[in-house]
Amino acid sequence: MYFFFSRSQTTKGIWLAKCAGIEPCTLVMDLEGTDGRERGEDDTAFEKQSALFALAVSDIVLINMWCHDIGREQAANKPLLKTVFQVMMRLFSPRKTTLMFVIRDKTRTPLENLEPVLREDIQKIWDSVPKPEAHKETPLSEFFNVEVVALSSYEEKEEQFKEQVASLRQRFFHSIAPGGLAGDRRGVVPASGFSFSAQQIWKVIKENKDLDLPAHKVMVATVRCEEIANEKYADFSGNEEWSQLEEAVQSGPISGFGKKLSSILDTCLSAYDAEATYFDEGVRTGKRNQLEEKLLQLVQPAFQALLGHIRSGSLDKFKEAFDKALNGGEAFSVAACNCSESFMALFDEGCADAVITQANWDTSKVRDKLKRDIEAHIASVRAAKLAELTALYEAKLKEALSGPVEALLDGANSETWPAIRKLFRHETESAVSGLSSALSGFDMDEQSKGKLLSSLEAYARGVVEAKTKEEAGRVLIRMKDRFTTLFSHDSDSMPRVWTGKEDIRAITKTARSSSLKLLSVMAAIRLDDGDADNIENTLSLALVDSTNVAAKDRSITTADPLASSTWHEVSSSKTLITPVQCKSLWRQFRAETEYSVSQAISAQEANKRNNNWLPPPWAIVALIVLGFNEFMTLLRNPLYLGVIFVGFLLVKALWVQLDVAGEFRNGVLPGLISLSSKLVPTIMNMIKRLADEGANAAANDPHRNPPLASKNFTNEGNASSEMSSSASSGLTESDYSSPSKQD
Repeated sequence: MYFFFSRSQTTKGIWLAKCAGIEPCTLVMDLEGTDGRERGEDDTAFEKQSALFALAVSDIVLINMWCHDIGREQAANKPLLKTVFQVMMRLFSPRKTTLMFVIRDKTRTPLENLEPVLREDIQKIWDSVPKPEAHKETPLSEFFNVEVVALSSYEEKEEQFKEQVASLRQRFFHSIAPGGLAGDRRGVVPASGFSFSAQQIWKVIKENKDLDLPAHKVMVATVRCEEIANEKYADFSGNEEWSQLEEAVQSGPISGFGKKLSSILDTCLSAYDAEATYFDEGVRTGKRNQLEEKLLQLVQPAFQALLGHIRSGSLDKFKEAFDKALNGGEAFSVAACNCSESFMALFDEGCADAVITQANWDTSKVRDKLKRDIEAHIASVRAAKLAELTALYEAKLKEALSGPVEALLDGANSETWPAIRKLFRHETESAVSGLSSALSGFDMDEQSKGKLLSSLEAYARGVVEAKTKEEAGRVLIRMKDRFTTLFSHDSDSMPRVWTGKEDIRAITKTARSSSLKLLSVMAAIRLDDGDADNIENTLSLALVDSTNVAAKDRSITTADPLASSTWHEVSSSKTLITPVQCKSLWRQFRAETEYSVSQAISAQEANKRNNNWLPPPWAIVALIVLGFNEFMTLLRNPLYLGVIFVGFLLVKALWVQLDVAGEFRNGVLPGLISLSSKLVPTIMNMIKRLADEGANAAANDPHRNPPLASKNFTNEGNASSEMSSSASSGLTESDYSSPSKQD
């Protein structure tokens, strides 16, 4: 069943006919126009009754509408539809009627732009209709399906109009099938009962008095009051004072904004009341409320902008005051509470000054946002302050632990780890106590405070462990340095001279044992009181004593205690150097220190050779026995003794001058080569010096007695012997003194 109502009245009453050529059987009902002039302004009840009747009995309702009437209140049948919707919900149950709006004489405006406007108007009509309790929440889609089609002008585009009408006609074929125009209809009446059903529906509609049109004065009041409202709205929009307020509020807060704007609004509304006072009260009040709503919508952006300025200004002042309070030494929690309360109250005062009398706008959302911003700033400052405090105490801990731990590990001994534990506990307790006192002003819960203090303790432990791991990475260097210090210096820290009296084996063992102690200290972390281990004994047995055991009994094979990657009773997390690594480090350490030991042994042997000038005892005895005759000959002829003595002096002078002992210190062959190159120049130098001394002696004694030349041979020989002796003595003295002068 389909029904049409259109712009002007070409039909009187209600006409019903069967569609030709459309399946299934379809009835068409043609009604009078809803706004025709034939019945006049005061006799439109039948039009509303017939429209309601069509909506109640039809599956599809076609409503003709001129394209240029879309958006207009009366021409688009809005009052009629509003009344019909209201009565239909009260009189009938939902049956899913399809409302098809046929837009006539379509302009260039696309249908895609017209359809949303029309649908929005229908939805607004539905939302504004007072509904009974049963349909308070019932959506429009429960009663109607809305369809929109458009037809071109018949006079201007006849052929296109006919094509569009033919296309529209095709949509009515099988319209009740699923997916058709009336495919989801409900409450279907059988054909045999249609006549009776239609009579009962018409009877109900005729007896309903709510379909009367409003009186003429109401219509006049509606039009006139709307004109006045529009005029006052335009006056307000162009008001200079309002324009100045709107412009000023964009740049910052304005004192007395609420009072000024309330006064302007009151003036505008009072002017409306003065002009509309003689019109219908209901219409006048309704239009006044609409005007007030539109004015408030116009000024609301300025009001929101003002609230934004007040909020941002309050937040900036809060930040400044909060920072000042903290810098002044005020406790964090006290400063946060006082500043927060103070500037929230300041915001409330600003909001009270901005309130518009005519509006009942809620400022709680802006206030909540300011509160959240203040809380967020407090949280960020708290986090920054806590991070600053934590960093401060961590830096103190690092400074207090790193250097002393490194020094203790450098001088590793059996008391190293107890000393480190004592230092660790003392510095950690001191730092935790200081941080706990500093946190008292933050009003923190015990759980959060405990986490921070535990984190600081963990950091202190991490500093000690990191420094220990760092030193463990340099353990080989430390071991070699300690060995070198103990091996090359005596108990007074003086460089050791290998004279031949030192026990190199004992010194080497002591130095290596000390280095092994260092290795055992570095092998594991022992920060806890219960960290007991047997690493030192294991290393001593495996690395130091193993050589002696092997030397005593090579036939006994024992398991290597260092053939493992873990220490007994030491967790892997506390292990710094594994047993296998210790063995490898010790092997490398021994290899790199063997050279120092061998050099010491060589130096000691060389020193012994240099200090032992006497031949062996057997050689001395042999010399005495075999040289007895020569010795007696020397005793019988003292002249030989003089010659030997002079020869001894010459050889002694050459020995000192050539520094024979120093030359042979570097080896026999290098010493011989060096002496061979220096022997001849040294002898020539000695002869020259003897000649110079002789010349000097003659020059110093010019009155020498000439008769001495005529003395006998014996006296001359004696004199020459004396001269030779004195010259030799002088040469020897000069030779002994020359090295010191050269040095």
